[in-house]
Amino acid sequence: MIRLLFVCHGNICRSPMAEFYMKDLVKREGLADQFEIASAATDTDEIWNGHGSPVYPPAKAELLEHGIGTPDNELGVGAKRARLLTRADYDRYDLIIGMDQENMHRMRRLFGGDPEDKVKLLMDYTDRPGEVSDPWYTRNFEATWRDVDEGCRGLLDSLRSGMRL
Repeated sequence: MIRLLFVCHGNICRSPMAEFYMKDLVKREGLADQFEIASAATDTDEIWNGHGSPVYPPAKAELLEHGIGTPDNELGVGAKRARLLTRADYDRYDLIIGMDQENMHRMRRLFGGDPEDKVKLLMDYTDRPGEVSDPWYTRNFEATWRDVDEGCRGLLDSLRSGMRL
């Protein structure tokens, strides 16, 4: 079982988009039973009194546009609520994938570093390393989708080449 955790600031845009797209990719490849995939936030902005916000409507709309979140391909999109990253996540997941450098900084601080080399940037799995475009500021969910699409495909290819899938 390969355990993946996608992480962004609030866990309502980029990391859920990556979570549900990766779930869709592995499902289409017949590999869903070999993966556990989730997402989390580095900040409590979208978590109040222990309750997390749902996937941000424009992010959910972008997923729907690509066939994810439909009745026949729900994958849990409608039930998803933001949750805060915890120290225990480091031990639970094989790879913890951040969307930007601020996420990386906060994750390493929480985890006390990265002794097992599990913390990675999603775009490092592409030919154009950098950060996933943050639609909270840009309002360009299509650009974020392109980054997530390219990053998740590259991540799956990397996992295939390094492991028996």
